[in-house]
Formats: sequence, structure tokens, C-alpha cells
Amino acid sequence: MPTLKDLFLLDPDIVFLNHGSFGATPRPVFEVYQDWQRRLERQPVQFLARELMDHLRAAREALGAYLHAPAADLAFVPNVTVGVNIVARSLSLQPGDEILTTDHEYGACDNIWTFVSQQTGATVVRQPIALPAVSNDEIVEQFWQGVTPRTRVIFLSHITSTTALHLPIEGICQRAREAGILTMVDGAHGPGQIPLDVPGTGADFYSGNCHKWLCAPKGSGFLYTRPERQALIEPLVVSWGWGDNDSTQHESQYLANLQWSGTRDYSAYLSVAAAIDFQREHGWDAVRARCHAMARDAIKRVGELTGLPPLYPDDRGFYHQMASLPLPPITDVPAFKARLYDEFRIEIPIVEWNGRPFLRLSVQGYNTEVDIDALVHALGDLLPQVG
Repeated sequence: MPTLKDLFLLDPDIVFLNHGSFGATPRPVFEVYQDWQRRLERQPVQFLARELMDHLRAAREALGAYLHAPAADLAFVPNVTVGVNIVARSLSLQPGDEILTTDHEYGACDNIWTFVSQQTGATVVRQPIALPAVSNDEIVEQFWQGVTPRTRVIFLSHITSTTALHLPIEGICQRAREAGILTMVDGAHGPGQIPLDVPGTGADFYSGNCHKWLCAPKGSGFLYTRPERQALIEPLVVSWGWGDNDSTQHESQYLANLQWSGTRDYSAYLSVAAAIDFQREHGWDAVRARCHAMARDAIKRVGELTGLPPLYPDDRGFYHQMASLPLPPITDVPAFKARLYDEFRIEIPIVEWNGRPFLRLSVQGYNTEVDIDALVHALGDLLPQVG
């Protein structure tokens, strides 16, 4: 009987502990993706001009059921970076307005708000969130210290990329709504790693990736916008959908603006339902629990090697299948990462946050305890040499 690892296309000679960067697609889902591409090439006019909107609607309905969100409030985008760009560049920010975020945010998305601030005269405020984490209430209070009467937008991650910290976005979004502040959530690492009720988060805008933890093909993400905020959204690229009020083709101007951009390969979007089905068929709740247990074991064992305390209290929901593991000072971080790959065939990122190095470990269904053993063995060999 094939294992989950057998169902993925990953190189079997690599210890792949970096699912969080770009994801990995199972063979059955990839075959569905290729089938959509073949259907497109068989009759491009039929597919794009006459069938596509129905296919996209069905795909959004499957995704909406998974996210507990109305399909009409979801637009497909290639990735979260595009989703955040759409929102950030749609808002009419003015000089003196403040965009409040954290010091844990993903670099590309942080760049977006910096760019927008330079274009509009608004200011980006990066509120520190201290680690190790203690409680969700404390994180909310720390973050809220950055709110001022000039705060117009709050931007934060659901699960941060650098530190893998699960932020209590529900509490923050609730307070923001009461204060009349717009909220945008980077959900790149949410779908597939944690159960999601996107409207239940309270966010005005939530963009997620399907190609990471949900294991859909590369280039499949979504932007959720609350109905009362959809009129704010402008297309990042103006194409045929702009100004098209044909309700037989588009359910709303929001969707028309975002989902019909002419000739492109929509196959990744149309394969999202197959990824949802794959995880359902393979009991993904149990897979996630097993992966979390392996991540917890790795945190403990690497901590014993380094003597450094973990970033999160054990099993309080601050991390899931992805975790950042503190490392001692390393004289040459790129060289250390290269040695992990060249000498031990371990693919894992080393990130720096607030001047400290961390291993960012991702554990997905194809990983086993053997992979964790290989990482601990490699670190035991290398760390004494590189300090």
C-alpha cells in the first residue's frame, strides 16, 4: 500500500522540510491540474470564452464550502502577495494615515505597504510582538498599543512566515471593527494547516494560498472580501471584466474586476477542489495532528542540542505544522544552510528575525520521524563547527 510520501512528486533523495515556502502537490492533484491544461489546449475558444466562468464558479463554490465563506465573496488570485497588492492599492490612503502591522510580517507583503506609504504619504507602524509567546490576550494587548487615532488599516498574518506564530486575529479584528479600522489578513499559511472559518475571523479582507498547505498547484490563491467592503476593491490589472455588468457572465462587479483577465492558464484555480478532495480522502485532520507531534518533537530535540528555549509554550495553539527553532549565533548563515543541503541533503530555510537566526521547520504529510532524525543528526554534527 503506498504511503503519503509515495503520492507526492518530491525527490526521494531529499529530506524536504520546507513545505512552507512553495508547497508540494500530490500526484493525483497534479494529474487533475494537467487534465485541465489539456482541456484548455484542446479547444481554447470553447474553454475560455464559453466554459470558463462556469468552471470558476464551481471551483469557488468548492473553496467556499471549505472556508465556510460564500463563493460570491471569493476571487481567485495567484498568491497572497497579489491579494495584498489588490487591497493595499485600492484604499484611498492620505498623508497622516497609519497602517499598523507587526514586526513578524513576510518581506514581500511588508514591501507592499512601504510602497503604498511612499505613494500616498501614509505611515507604516510596525508594532513589536515579543517572543516567547505567553497568551493570546497578551499578544492582542501588545499589538493594540500601536493603535492611534490615525490608524486607518491593520495588516497582520494569520500564521507568520518568519516565526510561524499563530496570531489571535479574531480578537484583533473584533477590536478593529469596533474602532472603525479596516483589517487585512495575510493567510498564506492558513488554508490546509488549520481549520478555517474565514468570515468568522472578522477580517474585512483575507487572502490565502491554496498551493502551500492545501497542496493545490502553484499559483492558486484567493482574496475574500466582506460584502460591504467589495465596492472599495479596484482591479490591479484593468482588463475585459472592468465595467462589465453582464450578470450572465459575472456574479458581481467585484468578481468581474478580478477574475477575468483574458488569456492565461486558469488550471491551478480549477484544481483547488481536487486538492480539497485529496486531503479529505486521506484523513487530513489526523495527518495534521501527526505532523504537529513531529514538529513538537523536533522543537524539543533541537532545543536540547542548542540549549535555547522554544518560541512557544507547548501545545497552546501558537504553532501547528510549521515552527521556528532558535539557533545559536552562526558566523556564516548562507554557508551553514548550504552545508545542510550539500552534505546532508536537507532542504530547510534558515531565517533571521530581529538579528537572530532560526531554522524554519515545516512538517507535511509526506514527512516521517526519519526526517526529523536526519535533521537532528545534521545539526549535532554542524553546529559545533559553525558557531
